[in-house]
Amino acid sequence: MSIHQAIKALSDPTRRQILEMLREGDLTAGDIADAFEISKPSISHHLEQLRQADLVLSVKKGQFIYYSLHTTVLDDLLTWLMGLRSPIHPQSDDTWEPGSPNNG
Repeated sequence: MSIHQAIKALSDPTRRQILEMLREGDLTAGDIADAFEISKPSISHHLEQLRQADLVLSVKKGQFIYYSLHTTVLDDLLTWLMGLRSPIHPQSDDTWEPGSPNNG
């Protein structure tokens, strides 16, 4: 997984909405396209961006391609993002406050 690709893919509201839809279960590209008022080629582009970022998996079944969330990658991304949070280190008996010069 490329963190850069994942963040780029998540930067688009349509792609975020597609991910929300896939939380409910696997969907075909047509099912996804029907939920939007944009062209099917545009939806295909969004799905390809999500696939390249490993945020969704695609499986061909007969004539249809089914898309599903790749939760392992989402978990990895979330773990990485949470690791960016700065730890809170109160100074001795001082109380930590946002914006305080004693934020360690």
